[in-house]
Amino acid sequence: MPLLSMKKEPLLFLCHRIPFPPNKGDKIRSFNILKKLNEQYDVYLGCFIDDPFDKQYVETLAQHCTSLFYLDQHKTLAKIKGLRAFLTGKPITLPYYFDKRMSQWVSRISSQHQIKKIFIYSSSMAQYVESGQFTQLADCERVIDFVDVDSDKWRQYADKKSGIAEWVFNREYQLLAQYENTICAEFDHSLFVSPDEAALFSSRQPVAQQDKIHGLLNGVDVDFFDPEKAFTNEPLLPKEPFIVFTGAMDYWANVDAVIWFVKKVWPLILQKNEQAQFAIVGGNPSSEIQALAKQKGIMVTGRVHDIRPFIAKAQCVVAPLQIARGIQNKVLEAMSLNRPVIVSTMAMEGINAHESEGVIITDNEKEFAQACLDFLGLNQEKSLDNRKWIIEHFTWQQTLKPLAQYFSVKQETS
Repeated sequence: MPLLSMKKEPLLFLCHRIPFPPNKGDKIRSFNILKKLNEQYDVYLGCFIDDPFDKQYVETLAQHCTSLFYLDQHKTLAKIKGLRAFLTGKPITLPYYFDKRMSQWVSRISSQHQIKKIFIYSSSMAQYVESGQFTQLADCERVIDFVDVDSDKWRQYADKKSGIAEWVFNREYQLLAQYENTICAEFDHSLFVSPDEAALFSSRQPVAQQDKIHGLLNGVDVDFFDPEKAFTNEPLLPKEPFIVFTGAMDYWANVDAVIWFVKKVWPLILQKNEQAQFAIVGGNPSSEIQALAKQKGIMVTGRVHDIRPFIAKAQCVVAPLQIARGIQNKVLEAMSLNRPVIVSTMAMEGINAHESEGVIITDNEKEFAQACLDFLGLNQEKSLDNRKWIIEHFTWQQTLKPLAQYFSVKQETS
């Protein structure tokens, strides 16, 4: 009698950006979800590469899935494609991320491997597996990780604009919200980065849809972001003491946060501490961010090899987000390294840590400045409980436990 053996079921995973290296918010989450799903399924991954720097990691990423298909995405061309939305009545996001080659690959791989389970990361990729796309997808289980309520970001952007920009952003908000609602109705489950984000989305859905909307928290790699680890020697590391902001510096919300801090808070700090330093650490800084390096005490590093020493050596980490949705990985990482954080209320949404000696939550520029000054004057070795909070609430092992329940279990024997 032959021995029974378990076979891994195939699963299609579509992602709007290559989920490696896990060095920015969306890629950190998508990579950890990919690793988790790969434990149970043969994952067929399709994604775009929008940064040539990331192409060097294709072989490494391929070790975390059964098959990898990627397309280079040229941002200028994608923006031109996005303009088609004004002729079709669609949100710009959809033509921006549509490529016939991706659609053909989805059709081919789904047919060849009789795929019945699909995981979509980001609403922009749902268009490849919408109802009616391919007959073989008709009876598939489909789960989407919206991550954030992206349409609401566009609403926030519109609120900060005027004229034609306000009109364009409001249009994107309204049309993308309609599309998100359609996908939620079609798919089996809709995931969001926090219960707060899930509740916001659920509030605009019919009662019949609300039971399939869930919060799936972000986590942090507490072994990697461990203050006891030895970090690489970073030549751009400023002399202590200094304040730091970390994040992708071509991302609107990060740019907006840093500009607010430099305009509203930094002058108040310099008035009382002329030696204060502010390090802005993250890849692809916009021209607006690069220009800040001309101001007194401000350093713009650009991409660095290892973000950890910049966080670990800082007197405090700031996250003054004025436009935000979901959970801020920069805050989780700083807390995991047991550094003090000074954050806006938006930056703390979803994390929900209480104010303490190491966590200051404020939207007031004077309070923000005073908190920075207080930490600049403190001993670096001050005992904090931030890492303890992360270990208790935000390890990936804890946060991704519910993921398996969103697909039905299928066991095959031979």
